[in-house]
Amino acid sequence: MHPDREASWTPPADSEGQPRQVRRILGLFRPYRGRLAIVGLLVGAASLVSVATPFLLKEILDVAIPEGRTGLLSLLALGMILSAVLTSVFGVLQTLISTTVGQRVMHDLRTAVYGRLQRMSLAFFTRTRTGEVQSRIANDIGGMQATVTSTATSLVSNLTSVVATIVAMVVLDWRLTVVSLLLLPVFVWISRRVGNERRKITTQRQKQMAAMAATVTESLSVSGILLGRTMGRSDSLTKSFSDESEELVDLEVRSNMAGRWRMAVITIVMAALPAVIYWTAGMALQLGGPEVSLGTIVAFVSLQQGLFRPAVSLLSTGVQIQTSLALFQRIFEYLDLPIDITERPDPVRLDRIKGEVRFENVSFGYGGEDGPVLDGIDLTVPAGGSLAIVGPTGAGKSTLGYLVPRLYDVTGGRVTLDGVDVRDLDFDTLARAVGVVSQETYLFHASVADNLRFAKPDATDEELHRAARAAQIHDHIAALPDGYDTVVGERGHRFSGGEKQRLAIARTILRDPPVLILDEATSALDTRTEAAVQDAIDTLSANRTTLTIAHRLSTVRGADQIVVLDSGRAVERGTHEELLEEGGRYAALVRRDAQLEPTR
Repeated sequence: MHPDREASWTPPADSEGQPRQVRRILGLFRPYRGRLAIVGLLVGAASLVSVATPFLLKEILDVAIPEGRTGLLSLLALGMILSAVLTSVFGVLQTLISTTVGQRVMHDLRTAVYGRLQRMSLAFFTRTRTGEVQSRIANDIGGMQATVTSTATSLVSNLTSVVATIVAMVVLDWRLTVVSLLLLPVFVWISRRVGNERRKITTQRQKQMAAMAATVTESLSVSGILLGRTMGRSDSLTKSFSDESEELVDLEVRSNMAGRWRMAVITIVMAALPAVIYWTAGMALQLGGPEVSLGTIVAFVSLQQGLFRPAVSLLSTGVQIQTSLALFQRIFEYLDLPIDITERPDPVRLDRIKGEVRFENVSFGYGGEDGPVLDGIDLTVPAGGSLAIVGPTGAGKSTLGYLVPRLYDVTGGRVTLDGVDVRDLDFDTLARAVGVVSQETYLFHASVADNLRFAKPDATDEELHRAARAAQIHDHIAALPDGYDTVVGERGHRFSGGEKQRLAIARTILRDPPVLILDEATSALDTRTEAAVQDAIDTLSANRTTLTIAHRLSTVRGADQIVVLDSGRAVERGTHEELLEEGGRYAALVRRDAQLEPTR
């Protein structure tokens, strides 16, 4: 990691307006438009059936009961029961389909974000907190669940119900309809104000949740616990987490209470509307206005009450949609991240890889105000040859090695494999060609066998054993109670540093790459453990093109060629003996190592 890079990635400012964002959200549902069409039909049918009930009630009150028509009364009552049954059945079916579609959309979003992040260069992850990435996938997409699974259907359902109900109300009595809808524009305006307010608070809340996730990921990992305990910072870390949680509490309360009083006023007014209708009808009758039948009034109030629920729900849905725009925006920010490590449209595939590596006038920089990390590097490593890269901390050693597997891309010149620019190779060829063993060995919280098979999923047990023997770790694994089924623990903490390194070497042997990058693979080990691991490395390096990045020079004396980097430039090159004779920087580094070696 470049030492001067910022610790976290700051997303770009919101450059797209709400209309474009809404179009992108609707585009997520496009693959499921067939199922959504069925949902629409069910919603329409349910709305029509539910609207029919007040008309049946009007006929019962105005015709069937006054005229004593028992047959008609029975038929109308049966129709009302059938209406309730059909409405419930349609509701269950539409919920099933819409929830399935919503969950598929969430799956598509999670997969798209994860896939996008898998294609990002190493530079993105060196400046982004792990918890921030996890929060986008878990909290932000999880927070959208209500929107994508039920809000869309609720919007269509309530909108259809409102339209159908208003039409039915107009058919019954247009004058009462006008009285009922006078305040509707005011309600819409209030709900939009509330939605905007909640959207702003939601953006703050999700950022705070991301910060908390990052704190948990960093401080509650095995390494974080070790550091916190040994530094006596457990109480201060708990206090810091408590402060962040307290801020989240405030944001959650503000989010839930934003506009709550205004929405309560809407609820009160709409609940009072039936009384207004009764009063209006009664006053019209007293003042000699047109007579309205009892059945019409009851049916109208029934429709109005039916309008109340979907209307309030529709206004609340509008608030939820505006709130969810903040979540969608955070997801779209990740989906819109520029990918700087891309595969050519027609990449080169090498079936047989010899392993010759060349650096041709290579330069590299992270951009911004930082200067170049590498400048004008020209090196050739023949197939099967070995190159050692040494130099002080920050000289660009690891960066140079990481250019071969395209963890970074050069900003000038080119790196070739068997004469082909690595940027022209397909990713599969590059993955087969180059293996990396670094100082910080990463093991999954899974069994030893699963960790080894990460390099070759179809490897047989015999292949696992053979690779482990070559890495001089088989006997240790076999002696464990569960053998190769032993779970390694979080980041492999059940194993020592040397054992983890040999597991990593066994994993790379299983992969069998013709080009090997060894990045400070033994620098964190004691002398005795280093000797055991070095034996495994020697086995791994045999007949492979090997680039060894080393701080401890005892591991590189046998290299075919040694290059000394300083401030991103190759200042010396040659064999161990040649560089010692020159008496330059390499010789000074050797003398430094001799002074640091423990006396026996």
